Amino acid sequence: MSERDPLRVLVYSDDLTVRAQVISSLGPRPHPDLPAFDYVEVATEPVVFQHLDEGRIDLVVLDGEAAPVGGMGIARQMKDEIFDGPPVVLLTGRPQDAWLAIWSRAEAVVPRPIDPVRLAEAVVEVARGRLTRR
Repeated sequence: MSERDPLRVLVYSDDLTVRAQVISSLGPRPHPDLPAFDYVEVATEPVVFQHLDEGRIDLVVLDGEAAPVGGMGIARQMKDEIFDGPPVVLLTGRPQDAWLAIWSRAEAVVPRPIDPVRLAEAVVEVARGRLTRR
């Protein structure tokens, strides 16, 4: 995989509007220093792990408020079960939930409602770290 191949970004939420907001906030290429993003939208926890098991996901954005399985639990399970798995950006329901995000071992946390600038900054930083490991 070359440094300019698109980054595959998994976006998980049971809410279609949250997934659409994440993708529209980031756009096809959130920073000129990064390759384009290829989004994989997922609405259920089993499909998240199906994609992760295939090993072609570079970065994960998880909705901590998703139901029936929240993003914090998925993040924690990923960190426990997947060796050298992709980094996680976690969307929390409110800023006070940041301590739970620490428990989940997410690399970055962005509170909802989603601020597109704040989300892009967090994702760009995490994506850069992922690229250095490619």
